[in-house]
Amino acid sequence: MEEVKQKLEAAILQVYGVKTDVVVTVAPEDTGADFASNVAMQLAKLVHKAPVAIAEELKDAFLADAEASGMAWRVEIAGPGFMNFISPDEYFYGKVADFAKGQEYLTKESVWSEYDGKVVVCEFSDPNPFKVLHVGHLYTSMVGDSISRILEMAGAKVVRANFGGDVGLHVGKTIWALLQQLPSHLMIEEIAKAYVEGTRAYEEDEQAKAEITEINRMVYEIALQEFGDIREWPGHEMGDDQESVALALDKEEIKTIYLKGRELSYKYFEDFYARIGVKFDRYYPESTVAVRGLKEVRQGLDRGVYEESSGAVVYKGEKFGLHTRVFINQNGLPTYEAKDVGLIFTKWDDYHFDESVVITGNDIIEYMKVVLASVSEMAPKLSERTRHLTHGQVKLPGNEKMSSRKGNFLKAVDVIEMVAQELMESTGQPADEKVVLAALRYAFLKYKMGGDIIFDPKESVAMTGNSGVYLLYSTVRAKKVLQRVGNSASQSNDTVANSETSFVRKLSKKIVQYQDVLKEAVAEKAPNKICAYLFELAQEFSRFYENVKVIGNENEAELIVVVQAYTNVMEHGLGLLGIEVPEEM
Repeated sequence: MEEVKQKLEAAILQVYGVKTDVVVTVAPEDTGADFASNVAMQLAKLVHKAPVAIAEELKDAFLADAEASGMAWRVEIAGPGFMNFISPDEYFYGKVADFAKGQEYLTKESVWSEYDGKVVVCEFSDPNPFKVLHVGHLYTSMVGDSISRILEMAGAKVVRANFGGDVGLHVGKTIWALLQQLPSHLMIEEIAKAYVEGTRAYEEDEQAKAEITEINRMVYEIALQEFGDIREWPGHEMGDDQESVALALDKEEIKTIYLKGRELSYKYFEDFYARIGVKFDRYYPESTVAVRGLKEVRQGLDRGVYEESSGAVVYKGEKFGLHTRVFINQNGLPTYEAKDVGLIFTKWDDYHFDESVVITGNDIIEYMKVVLASVSEMAPKLSERTRHLTHGQVKLPGNEKMSSRKGNFLKAVDVIEMVAQELMESTGQPADEKVVLAALRYAFLKYKMGGDIIFDPKESVAMTGNSGVYLLYSTVRAKKVLQRVGNSASQSNDTVANSETSFVRKLSKKIVQYQDVLKEAVAEKAPNKICAYLFELAQEFSRFYENVKVIGNENEAELIVVVQAYTNVMEHGLGLLGIEVPEEM
Protein backbone atom coordinates (compact mmCIF):
# COMPACT_ATOMS: atom_id res chain seq x y z
CA MET A 1 0.00 0.00 0.00
CA GLU A 2 2.80 2.38 0.85
CA GLU A 3 4.41 1.97 -2.57
CA VAL A 4 1.08 2.52 -4.36
CA LYS A 5 0.47 5.56 -2.17
CA GLN A 6 3.85 7.07 -3.02
CA LYS A 7 3.48 6.42 -6.77
CA LEU A 8 -0.04 7.87 -6.74
CA GLU A 9 1.11 11.01 -4.90
CA ALA A 10 3.91 11.39 -7.45
CA ALA A 11 1.36 11.07 -10.29
CA ILE A 12 -0.85 13.79 -8.76
CA LEU A 13 2.13 16.12 -8.43
CA GLN A 14 3.15 15.43 -12.01
CA VAL A 15 -0.34 15.85 -13.55
CA TYR A 16 -1.83 18.61 -11.39
CA GLY A 17 1.15 20.16 -9.66
CA VAL A 18 -0.31 19.73 -6.17
CA LYS A 19 0.81 17.78 -3.14
CA THR A 20 -1.83 15.80 -1.32
CA ASP A 21 -1.97 12.96 1.20
CA VAL A 22 -3.45 9.93 -0.56
CA VAL A 23 -5.38 7.18 1.21
CA VAL A 24 -4.85 3.68 -0.19
CA THR A 25 -6.65 0.65 1.23
CA VAL A 26 -6.77 -3.08 0.62
CA ALA A 27 -9.31 -3.60 -2.16
CA PRO A 28 -12.55 -5.49 -1.42
CA GLU A 29 -12.35 -9.18 -2.31
CA ASP A 30 -15.03 -8.98 -5.01
CA THR A 31 -13.06 -6.41 -7.05
CA GLY A 32 -10.26 -8.83 -7.88
CA ALA A 33 -7.82 -6.00 -7.15
CA ASP A 34 -5.12 -5.71 -4.53
CA PHE A 35 -5.41 -2.05 -3.51
CA ALA A 36 -7.89 0.77 -4.02
CA SER A 37 -8.17 4.55 -3.66
CA ASN A 38 -10.94 7.15 -3.98
CA VAL A 39 -8.46 10.00 -4.49
CA ALA A 40 -10.09 11.02 -7.80
CA MET A 41 -13.28 11.99 -5.95
CA GLN A 42 -11.25 13.93 -3.40
CA LEU A 43 -9.51 15.93 -6.15
CA ALA A 44 -12.64 16.75 -8.16
CA LYS A 45 -13.35 20.13 -6.54
CA LEU A 46 -9.68 21.08 -6.45
CA VAL A 47 -8.93 20.51 -10.15
CA HIS A 48 -12.50 21.11 -11.43
CA LYS A 49 -12.82 17.85 -13.35
CA ALA A 50 -15.04 14.81 -13.20
CA PRO A 51 -13.62 12.05 -10.94
CA VAL A 52 -13.58 9.53 -13.80
CA ALA A 53 -11.51 11.88 -15.95
CA ILE A 54 -9.12 12.48 -13.07
CA ALA A 55 -8.81 8.75 -12.47
CA GLU A 56 -7.94 8.15 -16.14
CA GLU A 57 -5.23 10.83 -16.12
CA LEU A 58 -3.73 9.52 -12.88
CA LYS A 59 -3.90 5.98 -14.24
CA ASP A 60 -1.76 6.93 -17.27
CA ALA A 61 0.84 8.68 -15.08
CA PHE A 62 0.90 5.82 -12.56
CA LEU A 63 1.37 3.15 -15.23
CA ALA A 64 4.11 5.14 -16.95
CA ASP A 65 6.02 5.33 -13.67
CA ALA A 66 5.43 1.62 -12.98
CA GLU A 67 6.60 0.65 -16.46
CA ALA A 68 9.75 2.73 -16.04
CA SER A 69 10.53 0.75 -12.89
CA GLY A 70 9.94 -2.55 -14.70
CA MET A 71 6.70 -3.50 -12.92
CA ALA A 72 3.65 -4.44 -15.00
CA TRP A 73 0.89 -3.05 -12.77
CA ARG A 74 -2.71 -2.85 -13.94
CA VAL A 75 -5.19 -0.13 -12.96
CA GLU A 76 -8.96 -0.37 -13.39
CA ILE A 77 -11.46 2.47 -12.97
CA ALA A 78 -14.71 1.51 -11.28
CA GLY A 79 -17.98 3.33 -10.57
CA PRO A 80 -17.76 7.11 -10.27
CA GLY A 81 -13.95 7.11 -10.25
CA PHE A 82 -12.55 4.51 -7.85
CA MET A 83 -9.05 3.37 -8.79
CA ASN A 84 -8.30 -0.33 -8.32
CA PHE A 85 -4.69 -1.51 -8.53
CA ILE A 86 -3.64 -5.03 -9.52
CA SER A 87 -0.02 -5.88 -8.89
CA PRO A 88 1.99 -8.28 -11.04
CA ASP A 89 2.63 -11.73 -9.58
CA GLU A 90 6.36 -11.14 -9.50
CA TYR A 91 5.84 -8.13 -7.21
CA PHE A 92 4.32 -10.21 -4.41
CA TYR A 93 6.57 -13.19 -4.92
CA GLY A 94 9.68 -11.01 -4.93
CA LYS A 95 8.60 -9.48 -1.63
CA VAL A 96 7.82 -12.88 -0.19
CA ALA A 97 11.26 -14.15 -1.19
CA ASP A 98 12.80 -11.27 0.79
CA PHE A 99 10.60 -12.01 3.81
CA ALA A 100 11.72 -15.64 3.69
CA LYS A 101 15.38 -14.69 4.09
CA GLY A 102 14.97 -13.67 7.73
CA GLN A 103 13.00 -11.54 10.17
CA GLU A 104 15.36 -8.61 9.68
CA TYR A 105 13.93 -8.23 6.16
CA LEU A 106 10.43 -7.68 7.56
CA THR A 107 11.34 -4.20 8.75
CA LYS A 108 14.11 -3.47 6.28
CA GLU A 109 12.09 -0.91 4.32
CA SER A 110 10.36 0.66 7.28
CA VAL A 111 9.46 4.36 7.16
CA TRP A 112 8.81 5.00 10.87
CA SER A 113 11.81 7.27 11.23
CA GLU A 114 9.90 9.39 13.78
CA TYR A 115 11.05 6.95 16.49
CA ASP A 116 14.52 6.16 15.20
CA GLY A 117 16.93 6.78 18.08
CA LYS A 118 14.35 8.58 20.22
CA VAL A 119 13.85 7.99 23.94
CA VAL A 120 10.40 6.86 25.03
CA VAL A 121 9.51 6.29 28.67
CA CYS A 122 6.65 3.79 28.77
CA GLU A 123 4.97 3.68 32.17
CA PHE A 124 2.52 0.89 32.88
CA SER A 125 1.25 -1.66 35.40
CA ASP A 126 1.74 0.72 38.37
CA PRO A 127 0.67 -1.55 41.27
CA ASN A 128 0.65 -0.22 44.82
CA PRO A 129 2.75 -2.04 47.41
CA PHE A 130 0.63 -3.46 50.24
CA LYS A 131 -1.95 -4.63 47.71
CA VAL A 132 -2.35 -7.81 45.66
CA LEU A 133 -2.05 -7.69 41.88
CA HIS A 134 -5.45 -7.99 40.21
CA VAL A 135 -6.58 -8.74 36.67
CA GLY A 136 -6.27 -5.08 35.70
CA HIS A 137 -2.55 -5.16 36.50
CA LEU A 138 -2.21 -8.31 34.42
CA TYR A 139 -3.91 -6.63 31.48
CA THR A 140 -2.00 -3.34 31.57
CA SER A 141 1.31 -5.20 32.11
CA MET A 142 0.79 -7.18 28.92
CA VAL A 143 -0.48 -4.21 26.91
CA GLY A 144 2.36 -1.97 28.09
CA ASP A 145 4.92 -4.65 27.32
CA SER A 146 3.60 -5.09 23.78
CA ILE A 147 3.52 -1.35 23.09
CA SER A 148 7.11 -1.15 24.37
CA ARG A 149 8.15 -3.96 22.02
CA ILE A 150 6.44 -2.26 19.06
CA LEU A 151 8.21 1.05 19.73
CA GLU A 152 11.56 -0.72 20.13
CA MET A 153 11.00 -2.41 16.79
CA ALA A 154 10.44 1.07 15.34
CA GLY A 155 13.86 2.20 16.57
CA ALA A 156 13.00 3.82 19.90
CA LYS A 157 15.09 3.43 23.04
CA VAL A 158 12.30 2.41 25.43
CA VAL A 159 12.54 2.77 29.19
CA ARG A 160 9.90 0.62 30.90
CA ALA A 161 8.81 2.44 34.06
CA ASN A 162 6.59 1.39 36.94
CA PHE A 163 5.02 3.91 39.36
CA GLY A 164 3.48 2.73 42.63
CA GLY A 165 2.17 4.06 45.93
CA ASP A 166 4.54 2.93 48.66
CA VAL A 167 3.10 5.74 50.79
CA GLY A 168 -0.48 6.90 51.17
CA LEU A 169 -3.67 6.16 53.01
CA HIS A 170 -3.87 2.59 51.71
CA VAL A 171 -0.59 1.86 53.49
CA GLY A 172 -1.88 3.41 56.70
CA LYS A 173 -5.04 1.30 56.56
CA THR A 174 -3.08 -1.90 55.98
CA ILE A 175 -0.54 -1.29 58.74
CA TRP A 176 -3.30 -0.39 61.21
CA ALA A 177 -5.00 -3.74 60.58
CA LEU A 178 -1.70 -5.62 60.80
CA LEU A 179 -0.98 -3.95 64.16
CA GLN A 180 -4.20 -5.49 65.51
CA GLN A 181 -3.05 -8.97 64.44
CA LEU A 182 0.77 -8.78 64.71
CA PRO A 183 1.37 -11.83 62.48
CA SER A 184 4.64 -13.63 63.15
CA HIS A 185 5.31 -14.13 59.43
CA LEU A 186 4.09 -11.42 57.09
CA MET A 187 2.72 -12.76 53.79
CA ILE A 188 1.24 -10.99 50.79
CA GLU A 189 -2.18 -12.59 51.26
CA GLU A 190 -2.32 -11.30 54.86
CA ILE A 191 -1.45 -7.84 53.59
CA ALA A 192 -4.34 -7.92 51.11
CA LYS A 193 -6.81 -8.98 53.80
CA ALA A 194 -5.45 -6.32 56.14
CA TYR A 195 -6.14 -3.60 53.57
CA VAL A 196 -9.79 -4.62 53.32
CA GLU A 197 -10.10 -4.70 57.13
CA GLY A 198 -8.33 -1.36 57.51
CA THR A 199 -10.61 0.23 54.93
CA ARG A 200 -13.69 -0.99 56.78
CA ALA A 201 -12.37 0.35 60.10
CA TYR A 202 -11.46 3.72 58.55
CA GLU A 203 -15.02 4.13 57.26
CA GLU A 204 -16.85 2.89 60.36
CA ASP A 205 -14.68 3.67 63.44
CA GLU A 206 -13.63 7.26 64.29
CA GLN A 207 -10.86 6.10 66.65
CA ALA A 208 -9.45 3.80 63.97
CA LYS A 209 -9.69 6.62 61.43
CA ALA A 210 -7.63 8.91 63.68
CA GLU A 211 -5.01 6.22 64.21
CA ILE A 212 -4.82 5.41 60.48
CA THR A 213 -4.40 9.11 59.69
CA GLU A 214 -1.51 9.31 62.15
CA ILE A 215 0.07 6.12 60.80
CA ASN A 216 -0.16 7.61 57.32
CA ARG A 217 1.81 10.67 58.47
CA MET A 218 4.42 8.49 60.19
CA VAL A 219 4.85 6.31 57.12
CA TYR A 220 5.57 9.37 54.98
CA GLU A 221 8.38 10.35 57.35
CA ILE A 222 9.75 6.81 57.55
CA ALA A 223 9.72 6.42 53.77
CA LEU A 224 11.43 9.74 53.19
CA GLN A 225 14.08 8.98 55.79
CA GLU A 226 14.77 5.66 54.07
CA PHE A 227 14.20 6.40 50.36
CA GLY A 228 13.58 10.12 49.78
CA ASP A 229 14.60 13.54 51.04
CA ILE A 230 13.19 14.22 54.50
CA ARG A 231 14.75 17.70 54.59
CA GLU A 232 12.08 19.10 52.29
CA TRP A 233 9.19 17.51 54.15
CA PRO A 234 6.68 19.69 56.07
CA GLY A 235 7.22 19.46 59.84
CA HIS A 236 10.13 17.03 59.56
CA GLU A 237 12.16 19.03 62.06
CA MET A 238 9.73 18.00 64.84
CA GLY A 239 10.64 14.35 64.30
CA ASP A 240 9.45 11.92 66.97
CA ASP A 241 7.99 14.72 69.09
CA GLN A 242 5.14 14.87 66.61
CA GLU A 243 4.04 11.32 67.42
CA SER A 244 0.66 11.02 69.04
CA VAL A 245 1.12 9.62 72.55
CA ALA A 246 -2.63 9.67 73.04
CA LEU A 247 -3.04 7.20 70.19
CA ALA A 248 -0.39 4.90 71.70
CA LEU A 249 1.29 4.23 68.37
CA ASP A 250 4.76 2.73 68.35
CA LYS A 251 6.72 4.29 65.51
CA GLU A 252 9.43 1.62 65.56
CA GLU A 253 6.83 -1.12 65.30
CA ILE A 254 5.16 0.72 62.43
CA LYS A 255 8.53 1.17 60.75
CA THR A 256 9.31 -2.55 61.03
CA ILE A 257 5.98 -3.56 59.50
CA TYR A 258 6.21 -0.90 56.79
CA LEU A 259 9.71 -1.78 55.62
CA LYS A 260 9.02 -5.52 55.72
CA GLY A 261 5.72 -5.13 53.88
CA ARG A 262 7.27 -2.84 51.26
CA GLU A 263 10.14 -5.27 50.66
CA LEU A 264 7.75 -8.21 50.43
CA SER A 265 5.51 -6.32 47.98
CA TYR A 266 8.30 -5.49 45.56
CA LYS A 267 9.64 -9.04 45.68
CA TYR A 268 6.12 -10.27 44.94
CA PHE A 269 5.89 -7.87 41.97
CA GLU A 270 9.26 -8.95 40.55
CA ASP A 271 8.41 -12.64 40.80
CA PHE A 272 5.07 -12.11 39.09
CA TYR A 273 6.50 -10.01 36.26
CA ALA A 274 9.17 -12.64 35.65
CA ARG A 275 6.47 -15.27 35.42
CA ILE A 276 4.50 -13.39 32.74
CA GLY A 277 7.60 -12.29 30.80
CA VAL A 278 7.47 -8.57 31.55
CA LYS A 279 10.50 -6.53 32.62
CA PHE A 280 10.94 -3.02 34.01
CA ASP A 281 13.96 -0.77 33.79
CA ARG A 282 12.91 1.61 36.54
CA TYR A 283 10.58 1.60 39.54
CA TYR A 284 9.34 4.95 40.81
CA PRO A 285 7.88 4.55 44.31
CA GLU A 286 5.78 7.56 45.32
CA SER A 287 8.12 8.25 48.23
CA THR A 288 10.91 9.06 45.75
CA VAL A 289 8.92 11.69 43.81
CA ALA A 290 6.65 13.20 46.50
CA VAL A 291 9.17 15.84 47.58
CA ARG A 292 9.80 16.85 43.97
CA GLY A 293 6.07 17.19 43.49
CA LEU A 294 5.78 19.45 46.53
CA LYS A 295 8.65 21.57 45.27
CA GLU A 296 7.19 22.05 41.78
CA VAL A 297 3.69 22.79 43.06
CA ARG A 298 5.01 25.33 45.58
CA GLN A 299 6.99 27.04 42.84
CA GLY A 300 3.89 26.96 40.66
CA LEU A 301 1.95 28.55 43.52
CA ASP A 302 4.44 31.44 43.59
CA ARG A 303 4.03 31.85 39.82
CA GLY A 304 0.24 31.86 39.99
CA VAL A 305 -0.28 28.46 38.40
CA TYR A 306 -1.84 27.05 41.57
CA GLU A 307 -3.95 28.80 44.20
CA GLU A 308 -4.50 28.53 47.94
CA SER A 309 -7.95 27.43 49.01
CA SER A 310 -9.05 26.75 52.61
CA GLY A 311 -5.50 25.91 53.66
CA ALA A 312 -4.87 23.64 50.67
CA VAL A 313 -3.22 24.25 47.29
CA VAL A 314 -5.43 23.65 44.27
CA TYR A 315 -5.32 23.94 40.51
CA LYS A 316 -8.41 25.45 38.90
CA GLY A 317 -8.76 23.75 35.57
CA GLU A 318 -12.03 25.45 34.63
CA LYS A 319 -10.12 27.87 32.38
CA PHE A 320 -9.35 24.83 30.18
CA GLY A 321 -12.82 23.33 30.47
CA LEU A 322 -11.64 20.99 33.26
CA HIS A 323 -12.25 21.01 37.01
CA THR A 324 -10.50 21.98 40.25
CA ARG A 325 -8.27 19.47 42.04
CA VAL A 326 -6.25 19.58 45.27
CA PHE A 327 -2.47 19.17 44.87
CA ILE A 328 -1.37 19.84 48.49
CA ASN A 329 -3.85 19.09 51.27
CA GLN A 330 -4.55 21.11 54.40
CA ASN A 331 -1.87 19.20 56.31
CA GLY A 332 0.77 20.23 53.78
CA LEU A 333 1.01 16.73 52.30
CA PRO A 334 1.11 16.07 48.56
CA THR A 335 -1.93 14.42 47.01
CA TYR A 336 -1.78 11.93 44.14
CA GLU A 337 -1.84 14.92 41.81
CA ALA A 338 1.33 16.45 43.23
CA LYS A 339 3.09 13.09 43.18
CA ASP A 340 2.25 12.73 39.49
CA VAL A 341 3.71 16.18 38.90
CA GLY A 342 6.85 15.06 40.73
CA LEU A 343 6.99 11.90 38.62
CA ILE A 344 6.77 13.82 35.34
CA PHE A 345 9.63 16.13 36.29
CA THR A 346 11.70 13.27 37.70
CA LYS A 347 11.31 11.21 34.52
CA TRP A 348 12.43 14.22 32.52
CA ASP A 349 15.51 14.69 34.72
CA ASP A 350 16.38 11.02 34.39
CA TYR A 351 15.86 10.50 30.66
CA HIS A 352 15.05 13.75 28.79
CA PHE A 353 12.44 11.76 26.94
CA ASP A 354 11.15 12.51 23.46
CA GLU A 355 7.87 10.94 24.49
CA SER A 356 6.38 9.69 27.73
CA VAL A 357 3.63 7.09 27.35
CA VAL A 358 1.46 6.59 30.44
CA ILE A 359 -0.95 3.64 30.40
CA THR A 360 -3.75 3.60 33.00
CA GLY A 361 -7.40 2.73 33.45
CA ASN A 362 -9.85 5.13 31.85
CA ASP A 363 -11.25 6.11 35.24
CA ILE A 364 -8.53 8.77 35.59
CA ILE A 365 -8.85 10.43 32.19
CA GLU A 366 -10.20 13.69 33.60
CA TYR A 367 -7.80 13.54 36.55
CA MET A 368 -4.82 13.25 34.20
CA LYS A 369 -6.05 16.12 32.05
CA VAL A 370 -5.91 18.41 35.08
CA VAL A 371 -2.43 17.21 36.09
CA LEU A 372 -1.06 17.74 32.56
CA ALA A 373 -2.81 21.11 32.23
CA SER A 374 -1.05 22.32 35.37
CA VAL A 375 2.31 21.03 34.13
CA SER A 376 1.74 22.74 30.77
CA GLU A 377 1.81 26.12 32.53
CA MET A 378 5.21 25.36 34.10
CA ALA A 379 6.94 23.15 31.52
CA PRO A 380 4.91 23.00 28.28
CA LYS A 381 7.35 20.63 26.62
CA LEU A 382 6.82 17.93 29.25
CA SER A 383 3.05 18.10 28.93
CA GLU A 384 3.17 18.08 25.12
CA ARG A 385 5.44 15.03 25.10
CA THR A 386 3.22 13.01 27.45
CA ARG A 387 0.74 10.62 25.83
CA HIS A 388 -1.95 9.20 28.12
CA LEU A 389 -3.37 5.86 26.88
CA THR A 390 -6.29 4.39 28.78
CA HIS A 391 -8.22 1.14 28.96
CA GLY A 392 -11.39 -0.16 30.55
CA GLN A 393 -11.90 -2.91 33.08
CA VAL A 394 -11.35 -6.60 32.49
CA LYS A 395 -14.35 -8.65 33.57
CA LEU A 396 -15.43 -12.25 33.41
CA PRO A 397 -18.80 -12.87 31.78
CA GLY A 398 -21.49 -11.65 34.20
CA ASN A 399 -19.02 -10.14 36.68
CA GLU A 400 -19.94 -7.04 38.66
CA LYS A 401 -17.53 -4.13 39.02
CA MET A 402 -14.60 -5.28 41.13
CA SER A 403 -12.76 -3.35 43.84
CA SER A 404 -9.66 -4.10 45.92
CA ARG A 405 -11.16 -1.86 48.59
CA LYS A 406 -14.09 -4.24 48.94
CA GLY A 407 -11.95 -7.33 48.49
CA ASN A 408 -14.07 -8.74 45.64
CA PHE A 409 -11.48 -8.29 42.92
CA LEU A 410 -10.16 -10.96 40.57
CA LYS A 411 -6.53 -11.72 41.37
CA ALA A 412 -4.01 -11.89 38.52
CA VAL A 413 -2.76 -15.34 39.53
CA ASP A 414 -6.34 -16.63 39.58
CA VAL A 415 -6.81 -15.57 35.96
CA ILE A 416 -3.69 -17.48 34.92
CA GLU A 417 -4.92 -20.56 36.75
CA MET A 418 -8.34 -20.29 35.09
CA VAL A 419 -6.76 -20.36 31.64
CA ALA A 420 -4.44 -23.22 32.63
CA GLN A 421 -7.43 -25.23 33.84
CA GLU A 422 -9.37 -24.58 30.63
CA LEU A 423 -6.36 -25.58 28.53
CA MET A 424 -5.86 -28.79 30.49
CA GLU A 425 -9.52 -29.72 30.12
CA SER A 426 -9.48 -29.08 26.37
CA THR A 427 -6.28 -31.06 25.69
CA GLY A 428 -6.37 -33.64 28.47
CA GLN A 429 -2.74 -32.82 29.29
CA PRO A 430 -0.98 -30.58 31.83
CA ALA A 431 -1.00 -27.02 30.58
CA ASP A 432 2.22 -25.56 29.15
CA GLU A 433 2.60 -22.18 30.88
CA LYS A 434 3.99 -20.62 27.68
CA VAL A 435 0.79 -21.56 25.88
CA VAL A 436 -1.30 -20.34 28.82
CA LEU A 437 0.39 -16.94 28.73
CA ALA A 438 0.10 -16.81 24.94
CA ALA A 439 -3.63 -17.43 25.23
CA LEU A 440 -3.92 -14.70 27.86
CA ARG A 441 -1.84 -12.14 26.02
CA TYR A 442 -3.69 -12.57 22.76
CA ALA A 443 -7.09 -12.54 24.48
CA PHE A 444 -6.22 -9.14 26.00
CA LEU A 445 -4.31 -7.59 23.11
CA LYS A 446 -6.77 -8.39 20.32
CA TYR A 447 -9.14 -5.73 21.65
CA LYS A 448 -8.69 -2.06 20.89
CA MET A 449 -7.75 -0.13 24.02
CA GLY A 450 -10.48 2.00 25.54
CA GLY A 451 -13.56 0.03 26.47
CA ASP A 452 -14.16 -2.77 28.95
CA ILE A 453 -13.08 -6.30 28.04
CA ILE A 454 -15.21 -9.33 28.79
CA PHE A 455 -12.59 -12.04 29.16
CA ASP A 456 -13.78 -15.60 28.53
CA PRO A 457 -11.14 -18.18 29.64
CA LYS A 458 -12.72 -20.97 27.56
CA GLU A 459 -12.67 -18.85 24.39
CA SER A 460 -9.04 -17.88 24.98
CA VAL A 461 -7.81 -21.47 24.58
CA ALA A 462 -9.97 -22.48 21.61
CA MET A 463 -8.07 -24.38 18.93
CA THR A 464 -10.22 -22.71 16.29
CA GLY A 465 -11.36 -19.12 16.05
CA ASN A 466 -9.65 -15.89 17.01
CA SER A 467 -7.37 -17.13 19.80
CA GLY A 468 -3.70 -17.18 20.62
CA VAL A 469 -3.73 -20.98 20.73
CA TYR A 470 -5.02 -21.10 17.16
CA LEU A 471 -2.21 -18.81 15.98
CA LEU A 472 0.40 -20.91 17.76
CA TYR A 473 -0.99 -24.08 16.23
CA SER A 474 -0.92 -22.54 12.75
CA THR A 475 2.68 -21.40 13.15
CA VAL A 476 3.86 -24.75 14.52
CA ARG A 477 2.16 -26.51 11.62
CA ALA A 478 4.07 -24.32 9.15
CA LYS A 479 7.34 -25.03 10.95
CA LYS A 480 6.65 -28.77 10.65
CA VAL A 481 6.43 -28.37 6.89
CA LEU A 482 9.80 -26.63 6.86
CA GLN A 483 11.36 -29.34 9.01
CA ARG A 484 10.40 -31.97 6.45
CA VAL A 485 12.56 -30.39 3.76
CA GLY A 486 15.43 -29.05 5.84
CA ASN A 487 16.61 -25.48 6.07
CA SER A 488 18.27 -25.19 2.66
CA ALA A 489 15.05 -24.68 0.71
CA SER A 490 14.31 -21.44 2.55
CA GLN A 491 17.41 -19.93 0.98
CA SER A 492 16.05 -20.32 -2.55
CA ASN A 493 16.03 -17.18 -4.68
CA ASP A 494 13.36 -18.59 -6.99
CA THR A 495 9.82 -17.24 -7.06
CA VAL A 496 6.51 -19.01 -7.31
CA ALA A 497 5.61 -17.19 -10.51
CA ASN A 498 4.98 -20.52 -12.23
CA SER A 499 2.45 -21.61 -9.65
CA GLU A 500 -1.02 -20.81 -10.92
CA THR A 501 -2.97 -21.49 -7.78
CA SER A 502 -4.92 -18.55 -6.36
CA PHE A 503 -4.22 -19.81 -2.84
CA VAL A 504 -0.51 -19.09 -3.22
CA ARG A 505 -1.16 -15.60 -4.53
CA LYS A 506 -3.67 -14.76 -1.80
CA LEU A 507 -1.31 -15.97 0.92
CA SER A 508 1.60 -14.09 -0.65
CA LYS A 509 -0.52 -10.94 -0.89
CA LYS A 510 -1.46 -11.19 2.78
CA ILE A 511 2.15 -11.77 3.85
CA VAL A 512 3.31 -8.64 2.02
CA GLN A 513 0.74 -6.50 3.89
CA TYR A 514 2.67 -7.00 7.13
CA GLN A 515 4.83 -3.90 6.77
CA ASP A 516 1.77 -1.68 6.33
CA VAL A 517 0.22 -3.21 9.45
CA LEU A 518 3.40 -2.54 11.43
CA LYS A 519 3.34 1.11 10.41
CA GLU A 520 -0.24 1.44 11.63
CA ALA A 521 0.56 -0.34 14.89
CA VAL A 522 3.49 2.01 15.53
CA ALA A 523 1.57 5.17 14.64
CA GLU A 524 -1.41 4.24 16.82
CA LYS A 525 0.46 2.29 19.52
CA ALA A 526 -2.06 -0.44 18.83
CA PRO A 527 -1.17 -4.13 19.39
CA ASN A 528 -4.71 -5.01 18.31
CA LYS A 529 -3.77 -4.09 14.72
CA ILE A 530 -1.13 -6.82 14.74
CA CYS A 531 -3.56 -9.31 16.32
CA ALA A 532 -6.22 -8.73 13.68
CA TYR A 533 -3.68 -9.11 10.88
CA LEU A 534 -2.11 -12.31 12.28
CA PHE A 535 -5.53 -13.93 12.63
CA GLU A 536 -6.41 -13.09 9.01
CA LEU A 537 -2.99 -14.32 7.89
CA ALA A 538 -3.39 -17.60 9.77
CA GLN A 539 -6.78 -18.10 8.15
CA GLU A 540 -5.24 -17.54 4.72
CA PHE A 541 -2.48 -20.03 5.50
CA SER A 542 -5.08 -22.58 6.59
CA ARG A 543 -6.78 -22.32 3.19
CA PHE A 544 -3.40 -22.59 1.47
CA TYR A 545 -2.39 -25.61 3.57
CA GLU A 546 -5.63 -27.45 2.83
CA ASN A 547 -5.54 -26.85 -0.93
CA VAL A 548 -1.88 -26.77 -1.95
CA LYS A 549 0.39 -29.77 -1.68
CA VAL A 550 3.81 -28.41 -0.71
CA ILE A 551 6.06 -31.43 -0.18
CA GLY A 552 6.53 -33.29 -3.46
CA ASN A 553 5.05 -30.48 -5.56
CA GLU A 554 6.95 -29.75 -8.77
CA ASN A 555 7.28 -26.18 -7.42
CA GLU A 556 8.23 -27.38 -3.93
CA ALA A 557 11.26 -25.10 -3.56
CA GLU A 558 9.21 -22.03 -4.47
CA LEU A 559 6.32 -23.02 -2.20
CA ILE A 560 8.69 -23.56 0.72
CA VAL A 561 9.79 -19.94 0.29
CA VAL A 562 6.19 -18.86 0.87
CA VAL A 563 5.85 -21.09 3.94
CA GLN A 564 9.13 -19.75 5.34
CA ALA A 565 7.99 -16.17 4.81
CA TYR A 566 4.71 -16.97 6.56
CA THR A 567 6.55 -18.49 9.51
CA ASN A 568 8.89 -15.52 9.79
CA VAL A 569 6.00 -13.07 9.83
CA MET A 570 4.01 -15.05 12.38
CA GLU A 571 6.95 -15.46 14.76
CA HIS A 572 7.88 -11.78 14.41
CA GLY A 573 4.33 -10.56 14.93
CA LEU A 574 3.69 -12.85 17.88
CA GLY A 575 7.00 -11.71 19.33
CA LEU A 576 5.76 -8.11 19.28
CA LEU A 577 2.80 -9.33 21.34
CA GLY A 578 5.20 -11.00 23.77
CA ILE A 579 4.23 -14.49 22.61
CA GLU A 580 6.85 -17.20 22.13
CA VAL A 581 6.12 -19.98 19.64
CA PRO A 582 6.76 -23.47 21.10
CA GLU A 583 8.31 -26.33 19.13
CA GLU A 584 5.33 -28.62 19.73
CA MET A 585 1.60 -28.13 20.27
